[in-house]
Amino acid sequence: MTIRVVLVDDQAMVRTGLRMVLAAEPDIEVVGEAADGADGVRAVTRLRPDVVLLDVRMPGMDGLEAARRILAEELPTRVVVLTTFDEDEHVAAALRAGVSGFLLKVAPPEDLVAAVRTVAAGQGLLDPAVTLRVIESFAAAPVPDPGRAAALRALTDRETDVLALVARGLSNAEIAARLYLGEATVKTHVSRVLLKLGLRDRVQAVAFAYESGLLTPGGR
Repeated sequence: MTIRVVLVDDQAMVRTGLRMVLAAEPDIEVVGEAADGADGVRAVTRLRPDVVLLDVRMPGMDGLEAARRILAEELPTRVVVLTTFDEDEHVAAALRAGVSGFLLKVAPPEDLVAAVRTVAAGQGLLDPAVTLRVIESFAAAPVPDPGRAAALRALTDRETDVLALVARGLSNAEIAARLYLGEATVKTHVSRVLLKLGLRDRVQAVAFAYESGLLTPGGR
């Protein structure tokens, strides 16, 4: 099945580069482009792609507002935010808005392709170079959210352990090794955690773990 992608970036050269990388893949098709947030929202609403790559900083409507509007439409589209090293506050805000992934603009082409495929498959994505700063941003929240803290009671002890390790950035294989479980069992636990907490993917699980107070700087 072909993954349909829309590119939203105010720099034509960036869009051209992204298009060239993605067009070389047999299972990915760039079906539209936009140079600002407002046009991006219109393009996504009209074309209903599987994935939209969305720049944060654009004139007029920026990427964060565009992401919020796209997500509010409850389309099948997954949002991946393109960011740079100096936009930590934007990354945190986008994570709270419910985007599915983050990717640095300087990431190599193979990471871009992998990101599109990962998000299209329904999984969340945090660029390794972004993950630590995102986690630190949520870990610095002064007071846990009472509602989210209460929601943790719906999880079993094992599911709580799995959520904590997901939020620390561990893969299913790494969690399996840490907890002496099979990888398939870990995958099942992750799915149950997301279902019980009403989360879409692992990216939202990171935010939930820190905002609920499950994790704090230096440990649980």
